[in-house]
Amino acid sequence: MSIKSDKWIERMAKEREMIKPFTPQLISKGKISYGLSSYGYDIRLDNKFKVFAGEKEAVDIIDPKKIDNNLFRDIISDVCVIPAHSFVLAQSKEYFKIPRNVIGLCFGKSTYTRCGIIVNVTPLEAEWQGYLTMQISNITPLPARLHTGEGIAQILFFEADEACRVSYADRKGKYQNQKEVTVARV
Repeated sequence: MSIKSDKWIERMAKEREMIKPFTPQLISKGKISYGLSSYGYDIRLDNKFKVFAGEKEAVDIIDPKKIDNNLFRDIISDVCVIPAHSFVLAQSKEYFKIPRNVIGLCFGKSTYTRCGIIVNVTPLEAEWQGYLTMQISNITPLPARLHTGEGIAQILFFEADEACRVSYADRKGKYQNQKEVTVARV
């Protein structure tokens, strides 16, 4: 398995529509960078969010097997504010179609990390496709601002020497063809 370069990522974006829309260079002037980098692709935030709004008095435990959609407030905005010590679910602006012999790993960008905003590491499995739902945490005691249309995370792509036996599409994964911010499913 090997990490893939900018040339490979650009070829896959063009030939297989692996990333759409695709920005073939890093855009950074006055923005948190996004687009093609040396060994990855910096994705942007779309304007759709689910802000965690669970009140401690109303909920005594979070259970990934029983997530209540009412714990989130849906927001469509050019800016999203994450309350102190809380999190949001957010969607990538890019749509992905991951090839059968590839896995992508999503990591938070250092600009946000340096401000106490953490993007949870997320895999993009072989033959998964959709808009990526990311969990973004604010670990600071202050509210934190996210900017849509700008970079939020980087995807690193790894190509295997051979294709997997069973892909995400083969097993009909529960997040396949995601078109919106999606809470946990079991």
